[in-house]
Amino acid sequence: MRIRLVLKTVLLKKNEEMSVFLLHNEEVIFPHPQLAGEDGLLAVGGDLSLERLLSAYRFGIFPWYNEDDPVLWWSPDPRFVVLPGKVITSKSMRQEMKKFRLTLDHDFEAVIRACSTVPRKEQDGTWITEEMTRAYLELHRSGYAHSFETWKEGCLVGGLYGVSLGRCFFGESMFSLVPNASKYAFIRLSQVLEEKKFRLIDCQVPTDHLKRMGCKNIERTEFLQILRENNLEPTFRGSWSGWV
Repeated sequence: MRIRLVLKTVLLKKNEEMSVFLLHNEEVIFPHPQLAGEDGLLAVGGDLSLERLLSAYRFGIFPWYNEDDPVLWWSPDPRFVVLPGKVITSKSMRQEMKKFRLTLDHDFEAVIRACSTVPRKEQDGTWITEEMTRAYLELHRSGYAHSFETWKEGCLVGGLYGVSLGRCFFGESMFSLVPNASKYAFIRLSQVLEEKKFRLIDCQVPTDHLKRMGCKNIERTEFLQILRENNLEPTFRGSWSGWV
């Protein structure tokens, strides 16, 4: 096993040394997610190859880092999730939804690039680097990553993308160019995955916006048990464009 525990300065916590696992490019292997630090940081290094990303998601690990950082791998505790079909939809939002149209996997690249460029409140820059974009485009071409697109009057105005394995969907990012466009995509994601009998939508870390929509924290041990069972399920691989 070519994993060793090291002290490494992590740029997300400037000038602070912390113990993390150092990954090597030669082998696709991760330490157990329960060994992550208090902030959820598990490992550093490795690459964003298709094989490594799929291995990471199967064990509830995801990459998240700034452009000038090494690749950082996370497994937070608690985990922020929602059950398909359990996203809260207000009466006013149900009226708003009539203004939009949904497509799936129609333009994955447009969605991920919009997620990387559309400004967000209290966020300086983006973690969706060009390296990340290329890696998730490869996941999409391989049938594992999917996009939900929101359209209004013939224009792409919002959407989200994530990774699907078994009957779990691992959400990555959303964008919105008009009010409620990303909320619409998230609600429709919940509805579509309920129809397909998915068991969980992973939202990774809490946000106030998603809390109001019904997402909640669960302990990492519970999340990992769900994934162990989910890894026995077949994956809906390929285009989802015919699902709506």
